[in-house]
Amino acid sequence: MSVVLVTGASTGIGNLTVKELAAAGHTVYASMRDPEGRNRARAGELLALAERDHTDLRVVELDVRSQESADAAVQTVLAEAGQLDVVVHNAGHLALGYTEAFTAEEVADMFDVNAISVQRVNRAALPHLRARRSGTLLYVGSTTTVSVPPFLGPYVASKFAFDALAQVTSYEVSQFGIETVIVMPGAFTVGTSHFANASGARDEAVSAAYAELDPLVDGYGEATEGLFEPGVDAHPVSVAREITRILALPVGEKPFRSVIDFTRSNVDEVNTVNRASSADFLTRMGMGSLLEVKR
Repeated sequence: MSVVLVTGASTGIGNLTVKELAAAGHTVYASMRDPEGRNRARAGELLALAERDHTDLRVVELDVRSQESADAAVQTVLAEAGQLDVVVHNAGHLALGYTEAFTAEEVADMFDVNAISVQRVNRAALPHLRARRSGTLLYVGSTTTVSVPPFLGPYVASKFAFDALAQVTSYEVSQFGIETVIVMPGAFTVGTSHFANASGARDEAVSAAYAELDPLVDGYGEATEGLFEPGVDAHPVSVAREITRILALPVGEKPFRSVIDFTRSNVDEVNTVNRASSADFLTRMGMGSLLEVKR
């Protein structure tokens, strides 16, 4: 069993994931902002669950906007558990609105939460993983980097950056025995607070100029549900279970990407072509070895 740190574990996929991983026998650190304050109830719920089910599920404070917080969280894990085997990059935020209406500062903030946060946590965790020459970085990405849906401009752009950081980092850390997995959930309309807590654009004047498109934005959730096959249980617990399945696989047998998508967006097919193209490019550069984890 592994020692796992999960970011953004107070709600949604992160919350479901820490529960599944703990039930599977891992030592799990559910990280979140302010577990003694704003997230006190959520932290308490996880600790109570751990006590009830006799699992090793713990809570650690981690604000992904702060390098100091990321460093402190990793040091807490190492001090308490003695090691860190897996980092699950899950923290993120959704914004829904007209791209032009988001200020540059709002877009930068979205990148900070959804992409730059990964760099902070990796910088905190990778020195330990490199020293051990083992470990797994698992990124909870998004199928939006393939389907590129409308009205999610800053979010989709930030997830592209998230995915690029994951992929390029994977080449480099592979030579230190560190595996990379990018799990790509599709859209979910239940089981997360993504849509309920989504940000809007601040520039109301620009948003008003797009008013004729408002019915499309207002019906976004319903339109998404229309992509699901009738009778399919499109619930994000499926993502948590896939993460748990992947982390149980032996070294060298974990997939680079895994898609959990009920919208039938042909993401697997695109991933196959992209991966083959990247592999060809690196191989012709004489760097094909970066595609394989060095034992």
